[in-house]
Amino acid sequence: MLTSLDEHQLLVFWTQLLVLVAMARILGELMKKINLPSVIGQLAAGVILGPSIFGRVWEDGFHWFLPDYEISSGALLAVSWLGVALLLVTAGFETDLNLIRRLGRPAALVTGFSLVVPLIGGLIVGLSLPESFIGPESDRTVFALFVAAALAVSALAVIAKILSELGLMRRDFGQITVAAGMANDVVGWVMLAVFTGFAVSGSVSVSAVVRTVVGLALFLAIAMTLGQRVVDLALRWVRRDGPNIGGAMTVVIFTMLIYGVATQALGIEAVLGAFVAGVVLHRSRFQQEEVLHHIESVTNSFLAPVFFATAGLRVDLGLLGEDNALQWALLVVTVAIVAKFVGAFVGARLAGQSNRAATALGAGLNARGALEIVIASVGLTLGVFNETAYTVIVIVPLITSIFAAVSLRIVVRGWRGSEEEQERLEREEALSRNLVVKSSRILLPSQGEPASIAAAQLVHFAWPTEAPATIASVRRNGEWPDISVVKAVLDEREVDHRQLKGDDIAGSLVAESRLGYGVIAVGVAARHEGQLYSPMVDELLLNATLPVVIVRRARDLDRPLPPAFSRVIVPVTGTRSSRSAQEVAFSISSNLGTEVVLTHVLSRSSPLPRIFGRRQRDDDPAMAVADQMIEGASALATESGLEPRAVVRESDTAGAALVAAAREETADLVVLGAQLRNVDGRPFLGNTVETVLEQSDATVVVVAYPRSGEGGEH
Repeated sequence: MLTSLDEHQLLVFWTQLLVLVAMARILGELMKKINLPSVIGQLAAGVILGPSIFGRVWEDGFHWFLPDYEISSGALLAVSWLGVALLLVTAGFETDLNLIRRLGRPAALVTGFSLVVPLIGGLIVGLSLPESFIGPESDRTVFALFVAAALAVSALAVIAKILSELGLMRRDFGQITVAAGMANDVVGWVMLAVFTGFAVSGSVSVSAVVRTVVGLALFLAIAMTLGQRVVDLALRWVRRDGPNIGGAMTVVIFTMLIYGVATQALGIEAVLGAFVAGVVLHRSRFQQEEVLHHIESVTNSFLAPVFFATAGLRVDLGLLGEDNALQWALLVVTVAIVAKFVGAFVGARLAGQSNRAATALGAGLNARGALEIVIASVGLTLGVFNETAYTVIVIVPLITSIFAAVSLRIVVRGWRGSEEEQERLEREEALSRNLVVKSSRILLPSQGEPASIAAAQLVHFAWPTEAPATIASVRRNGEWPDISVVKAVLDEREVDHRQLKGDDIAGSLVAESRLGYGVIAVGVAARHEGQLYSPMVDELLLNATLPVVIVRRARDLDRPLPPAFSRVIVPVTGTRSSRSAQEVAFSISSNLGTEVVLTHVLSRSSPLPRIFGRRQRDDDPAMAVADQMIEGASALATESGLEPRAVVRESDTAGAALVAAAREETADLVVLGAQLRNVDGRPFLGNTVETVLEQSDATVVVVAYPRSGEGGEH
């Protein structure tokens, strides 16, 4: 039977939320101003509003604010646990299992030593702490295991926050730190699950270990296989008509609750289920990036501050004055910092990292936060910790996170890394500013014919290997085509295959393109009478909501595309589609060494008159604009490490001028941008583009923006 809060209890509850959120957000922002994690301020808010300060300064007001009613405290704790569940969903979103595998040996050694050394140190400390620290429902062994887990883990969210604020996330050591932090989180949740099983059973026993480990293993196996497929189907279904943030949020909440119920039923904390739910949701290729931002907004602005502040409410610093608790707290903090630093440093050096990188790893991995506070909260709830032990454990993330932020800033000051690392970072920065050549998934319709093989080769030349691709095969003459060659061309990247059924192939492609792709690449052959290329391609162009990269291979070519292009003509017009075409051409040039010729065509019916043998260039506003556009395109090429040539031509027909330029320059590739338009029911790319497609003998690539993007041209 539900018991409702009376009017006074409701007033207290809403006042608690108001004061906790306000104080936590204010102090959190103050911490960010001095380049410290906001979680420190949020915890401090709880400490200030708890028995440590508020309870001593105004005892009556404190008892009104935090009464002893179980139903009132239960309502506040319910909100805080909902907050930590969503916080762990976001942590799961940030856990990239592929990254952990890819970094391999360095991540494994740093992770292993950064866990084992502080785990041993924590066990020693846990076995040494006085009996007065042990909760009423625990024994010494389980208590020591919880202390060891709290000291061993790192906080991925805090680590990521510190690295992000310092601009170190993509540094080599930063990636290893994140990977080790992810692994720390995963192992930490597993330890919490196992140790919670011990606490529930009341002791450490072989049967309890087996039950907990087997139950956890079965849950993880089902969650990551069958659960992953169900989540994929659900996210795909809600996205069938395009982006659907509300539907995706519903899937996230249901997945979190189902996984949380499953782990709680196994005797493992529901927050572990929330973390696994976040990992599964993040792994789905149908997930929408905006969902994470919405969850983070609600969590970081409201629910997480409530959780951290509530955790701080339980801290009573006055308890540190009893039974030498302060000395023991200093010992616990010292062991936590030294053991984590030594473990990470030794692991990094064994992995071949420099002393400076190893020091940075030791500093960064010392950051602790949500997981340690969850361990402390679970320990207090289960009676493993008493209030004094809980206070000592919660102090650790406060001090270690400050240590991590300050020491990491000192270590990396003036350190830019190797030349190879600097070049990689510059490439990644340039890629992040791109419009179409990004790491998002590419949709490649294919019937296995030379035209689609050419499109696959273009993708291989121009897009980074981190960009996954989906080959959508189309039935031809009642049979599925052989796409083995297309797959072979794309073998350096993640590739999956979808077979499109039904009569409306173009409609199926458009529907598929709504499921999280960044671009569509389509190969075309000769034109059909009254159509741009074919009924399917025309329909795709008319209805596409993504940029479409059209690849028409060179005429009289006995293979899809040459192994390398010698020279590329890139028209410069100052539009978004022109900028996108430049990205494609520059990326091809960076990979193949292709010479880039930036070309701008001034539309004139007659040449500009000459004065004393020289054109009036300085007084010609059109020429000044052309120079400005060429200068901008050249700067973009220079960022990619290229040295392009620039040519300004004058002609009354831009398309004919580009065809002539390709012929005179002996260019074997022309890359153009276009804005798709619907003219009498057929797609129209503009006279210039269609002239080049019809008349040029070189390979022609067109980056076509959909009609819905017309307002984006500038």
